[in-house]
Amino acid sequence: MDSRLWKIGFFTALTSFVLLILGVRTIGGHDLIWKNYATFSIFSLTVGVLASVMLFYKLTIAFRIFMGALVLGFLQFFRSFLMGSGDFSESIGILDLFIISSFGFGLALLIQFGIIFMRQAK
Repeated sequence: MDSRLWKIGFFTALTSFVLLILGVRTIGGHDLIWKNYATFSIFSLTVGVLASVMLFYKLTIAFRIFMGALVLGFLQFFRSFLMGSGDFSESIGILDLFIISSFGFGLALLIQFGIIFMRQAK
């Protein structure tokens, strides 16, 4: 496997892990326990592995859509933390991140495989 793919996956995982901790602990003001760190690391590793696998199989369009969805998910995550005034604004922010990133992953694969099938049909 190309070392560039490993670096991109690691950078994606590390960035998402740091942004999750920054959002919940610093902006949200919550004390984190080991279960929070475990959940954040599992999500971050999943995102990093998905990014690396997409690049490994040369699914560049899917990779770009997935990264765009991940950025959009984190923007919504932080917006919910900063603008939310209710008791559930933190939970809604994390759910928004998970839902947007998983929807983006599914949409990215559908679009990429649709393009692949259209090219093969020609």
